[in-house]
Order: sequence, then C-alpha cells, then structure tokens
Amino acid sequence: MMLDLHTTVADWYARHARDLPWRRPGTTPWGVLVSEVMSQQTPVARVAPVWEQWMARWPRPGDLAAATPADVLRAWHRLGYPRRALRLRECAVAVVERFAGEVPATEEELLTLPGVGGYTAAAVASFAHGRRALVLDTNVRRVLARVSEGRALPPPGLTVAERAHAAGLLPEDPGLAVLWNEGVMELGALVCTARSPRCAHCPLADRCRWRLAGAPPDADAARRRTQSWHGSDRQARGRLMARLRELPEGAALGEAELLAPLRADAADPDQPARALAALVADGLVSRPAPGAYALPT
Repeated sequence: MMLDLHTTVADWYARHARDLPWRRPGTTPWGVLVSEVMSQQTPVARVAPVWEQWMARWPRPGDLAAATPADVLRAWHRLGYPRRALRLRECAVAVVERFAGEVPATEEELLTLPGVGGYTAAAVASFAHGRRALVLDTNVRRVLARVSEGRALPPPGLTVAERAHAAGLLPEDPGLAVLWNEGVMELGALVCTARSPRCAHCPLADRCRWRLAGAPPDADAARRRTQSWHGSDRQARGRLMARLRELPEGAALGEAELLAPLRADAADPDQPARALAALVADGLVSRPAPGAYALPT
C-alpha cells in the first residue's frame, strides 16, 4: 500500500514536473543550495531568472565568497528580505574555508553553514546528493495534512507528531525518497494549493481524507496571523534597499534624501527612520560618513 502511494506520486511527478533551471542535468550541489535559499517565501517564477544570472556570475562558492556585499545585494534584486543574500555569501565563505569549496552532503554538515536551517539542509542532502532526508516545506506539509489527516491546512507551526508522521511516510530507498520529496512538493505547488486546490487533477484524490470528508474548513484559521504587505515595515525596508541598489558604485545618500519618498506617504511618521535603523542593524546598509547611507562594501 505504501509503495503504491510512493510510485503514484513519483509517476505523476515524472509527467508534470516544471522545467526549473536548477532541476536540469549538470546542476551542482551549490546551484541547488542557491535555489533553495532564493526560494524561501519567494515565488519560483521570480527566482528562476535571478538564479540563472546569479549562477552565471558566481558558479562556485569561491566566486561568491570573493564578491563584495554591495554586488551581492544588487544581484539579489527583489527576492525578499535581502539578509538572505548576505547569509548566502557567508555560507559560500564557510564552504570554501571548511569544505574545500564543495557543498557537504550530510545534513549534519550542512547545518553548520550560515543561513542553512533544517529544511534547507534536508533539501540539499536530498535534491543535490540523492540522500534519504525528510524534506518538509509548506507545500509538503499541506499535501500530507490533507491526504493523511483530513485537515484543510497543517498547524501553524511544525509539531513533533506531524514530523513523526511525515517520517513514517518517507520511503526507505534513497532514490525513491528523493522522488517522493520532489513529487509531494510539486503536487502542493501545482495542484494541492492552499486556496484553490485542483482536486480533479490530483493523483491522490481517491485517497485524500480531506476531500473524502467534504473539504472541511481550516480548524486553525483563527490562529494564523496575516499581515498586509502594503504599508508594512517590510515594504518600507524594501523601498529603501531599492533606492540604494540604484546608486553607482561607491555613492551614498544623505538621510533626508533617502527617507524623503517614504516620509511623503507613510501613515506612521516614525516608520521611515525605524526601517532604516533595522537595515543598519542587520548589516544591509552602511554609513560611510556621518548622515550618509550606502550599501555595505
């Protein structure tokens, strides 16, 4: 029964997997690691072109390790909070210094790298090195919650019981485990989506407990926090970073000039200064001179 579940997902994946650049033959473990970091809370459609540009410019960890923080932040474009870009550069430095420029294969070693958490370590071990690893992202958790537990969505936070249940479904064979990880993740991204699941196209529809129960609503809806992007501090930080990325190499802006566009339309008058202070604290903005701000060098 379990083998049938695994092969059903693997067969579906073989027919429907998206042609993503990091899935193509010849992609290195470094390329897989970069794709995983870039894809954190960022749509794949936005990641793909940036990943290709990034890998063309810095194909090996040593190439990125030698880049300046300013160049890295400019190349990151708008992939989400740019602290990930600097952490990826720190990761490249660690790979060069501690692993002779080769991305390690075990989850234990991967977890020692800056910016690599449990999900990323498992994903790189599985997708880059073909190892049996438990890969649990939002898409995987949603599919397993619906198919196995009859829930509309998984709990807001990963629980011990949820992890144990997912581990029990992971194939013992490493090759099949990789296909299972890839297939369930793709199924969640393309078919078993959060808001508009396409159950008629799902290979697991006939065994999905959530569907068979009549698709009950999310039991944890009241516990989930939602925050509007428009007008948020995150948006304000993004606008400041966008202005600084547009500056020529070595150029800086005074505080008044940098914050003026935000001050013109901010509902919270303290937000522009607060956003700038957060960027400085995170090392994403430097102060080359009193009252002047630029990308870090």
